[in-house]
Amino acid sequence: MKSLLSLLCAALALSLAACEPVDDGRLETARDFPVPDRPVSGLGANEFSSEDARDSVGEARKVMDFAAIEPGMSVADIGAGEGYYTVRLADRVGESGRVLAQDIDRDALDRLARRVERERLDNVSIKLGEIDDPKLPENSFDRIFMVHMYHEISEPYAFLWRMWPALREGGQVIVVDIDRPADQHGIDPLLLACEFTQVGFELVTFRDAPELAGYYAQFKRAAKRPEPEEIKPCRGTPVKADNAAR
Repeated sequence: MKSLLSLLCAALALSLAACEPVDDGRLETARDFPVPDRPVSGLGANEFSSEDARDSVGEARKVMDFAAIEPGMSVADIGAGEGYYTVRLADRVGESGRVLAQDIDRDALDRLARRVERERLDNVSIKLGEIDDPKLPENSFDRIFMVHMYHEISEPYAFLWRMWPALREGGQVIVVDIDRPADQHGIDPLLLACEFTQVGFELVTFRDAPELAGYYAQFKRAAKRPEPEEIKPCRGTPVKADNAAR
């Protein structure tokens, strides 16, 4: 009897332990979404390269031309950092347009806010986001820019799913990144396209762009956004043939 009682107590203890929530570090607001099957880059420097160096190859101008940015548009700059794209987008969309600069780094946003005030960019506003939610208003943007930052998003399915409603009819998402492993500040373009597709986007444009230190991709909203439980995680970056042989 004593041995049976001990077994029952042990089983009860295991059962209770199994019921305890697992502290895996994920936000409660992200738990309805799949965990990405890939590593995530640590947050890099807010300045990808010097602004003079980027302007010397016409980076922002080329990306804005690819994205067909015009006066009067409403644009979000996700992961705005020190504001390289923010200030140039503000000039391109003009007084009749709007730019929302978003980041999860409060200090970077504070510095950007001072720059916006110093340069008197009245068509720019600042927004603090979350790692699983860009916190963008619905039906508000013609273009959403994600330049050299997508690989740092640790909850891509939740983030993109919550970004989907922010696009206006005909609005598109612009991604500039590098084709290399996600823990080396880049992401395989096939994996990028898969993650976007899973949450209700469609790839409309892709081009290799060495002048941008990577590639350019453009997505639009699909007809339907799936429910969180319908999203299937994409497989991580496949091993390259030349790496497999080493």
